Amino acid sequence: MTHPIITHITQDIIARSSISRIKYLNHIHEQKQNHITIKHGCGNIAHACAVIDTDRKTDYISQNHKNIGIITAYNDMLSAHYPFKDYPDKITNYAKNHNMTVQIAAGVPAMCDGVTQGTDSMELSLLSRDNIAQAAAVGLSHNVFHGVVYLGVCDKIVPALLMAGLRFGHLPSLFIPAGPMPTGLSNPEKIKVRNDYAQGLANSDDLMQAELKSYHTAGTCTFYGTANSNQLLLEVAGLHLPHTTFIPPFTHTRELSIENSVTALANMIHSQKTLSDIISEKTIVNMMIALIATGGSTNLTIHMIAISRMAGIIINWDDFDALAKIIPLITNIYPSGDADINDFHRSGGVGYVIKTLLHHGLLHNDVQTIIGDNLSDYASKQTESGDKNIIRDADMPFSPTGGLVVVSGNLGRGIIKISAVDKKYHRITAPAKIFYTQDSFKTAFQKGELNMDCVVVMPYQGGRANGMPELHHLMPALMVLQNRGFKVALVTDGRLSGASGKVLSAIHICPEAQMGGDIGKISDGDIITIDAVTGYIHCESDFTGDTIPIKNHTGMGRELFDLQRNHLSSAEEGATFFNV
Repeated sequence: MTHPIITHITQDIIARSSISRIKYLNHIHEQKQNHITIKHGCGNIAHACAVIDTDRKTDYISQNHKNIGIITAYNDMLSAHYPFKDYPDKITNYAKNHNMTVQIAAGVPAMCDGVTQGTDSMELSLLSRDNIAQAAAVGLSHNVFHGVVYLGVCDKIVPALLMAGLRFGHLPSLFIPAGPMPTGLSNPEKIKVRNDYAQGLANSDDLMQAELKSYHTAGTCTFYGTANSNQLLLEVAGLHLPHTTFIPPFTHTRELSIENSVTALANMIHSQKTLSDIISEKTIVNMMIALIATGGSTNLTIHMIAISRMAGIIINWDDFDALAKIIPLITNIYPSGDADINDFHRSGGVGYVIKTLLHHGLLHNDVQTIIGDNLSDYASKQTESGDKNIIRDADMPFSPTGGLVVVSGNLGRGIIKISAVDKKYHRITAPAKIFYTQDSFKTAFQKGELNMDCVVVMPYQGGRANGMPELHHLMPALMVLQNRGFKVALVTDGRLSGASGKVLSAIHICPEAQMGGDIGKISDGDIITIDAVTGYIHCESDFTGDTIPIKNHTGMGRELFDLQRNHLSSAEEGATFFNV
């Protein structure tokens, strides 16, 4: 039986979404009515199949033939997406067994936050999500597909593909994962080198060698950041085949998963099961629960809101907060612990997480998936965790409450990823130190000006200000200060990498400074209290500080995104410029 509070939260979401959900389902009905042949003439179809093999064109134009579209984020700069290079050919070959043809509907942009961290380009990262969704929509708008395969992994890409997919929810659709790279340098070793470098105890050559050993070949980065949070949530949503998310690339098992995914899509097309059948209010709640239970990326507290709205489902941070109070933290993956995603997979992985949460009534079982009509199909059959230092049963968790906390107070509302923060750092009261750039913060740190208890405040990092970049370069120095015995924390309307979290950080503050939020009016020395236990954030200030930094939005293509940035909704509303 599902936990009564989960049932209550789900019913609240259903009630508040009633009007928008009906609107969405009507949209899907209209899309089904206009699917493929109604608007197409002979010339349209001839253009669509011009490069199809001659012996297959007869099949292609047949009324009974099925054609699969691929939306791919492949490029050979992103390690996570490199394995997708050969997927279209593999999918095409396997589709022949089901008398289906396959075409690449679109290649979409795929930005790597790891490459752009700390640079001007990072200001396009969050904005790229809606852009990717638009690109996928352009590909699917040709309206010659009976089903869709989505190939994407990383931070903004999976949310974007799912957002676009839901607007084409009349199509049978699934995702096929790529898998993580083999484990390289261990997480403790990597962090030690980064912290040493921040203190001047290691040089750039030392840092480079450590990073090269960490990110060393094809596959997803192995920490539990946004990319792997995306992947885990797709499996919990029933959009991957069971137990396939973290299979390594280029293995026989991965090859079988591609073949079986094509078979699953063929079965969906035959039974007319569509993406809109799978993504329901209960599925969305399950995804939120899985994120909380595993201490996943804070970025998903933005993306999940935007994704849900594409299906007419209205969720908010209060839902995350209410769920986090009853959902236990049952995994210990870096940055929460030392284990990486490969260790997690070997210990039972997503299947074991689903198994124990279902067993304790902490997930909805009665949901549609790409292979059936209940989530128990995805539960592991192993009787216990392979490593209780990495995954635990829900009745013996690492923490009785989840990995995310919502804080509220006179500075507004924000998110804290609490799963990686030691309990002794869950509350702080200290004077504010204001910075407007990561470089100015690092300069102050290197001069020894931050050897004190302090709350580092970095305003004007929200979506409207500069696209809401991740502020990952703050973490090594803040961790050094914390290790020196100082009580430190971060408050910002920007984001952090999904791999960050050992320093108490209230992020995504709404309203952001650019929209008049009081985070932009704090002065140096104002006393700030952050209490992650009670969900409280407060600043003792007269809020007369009003420095507004001059933002340069020119260079690296940023000037092309002015219209999108200027109309972005708040982080709590999904940080999107779509209005559906």
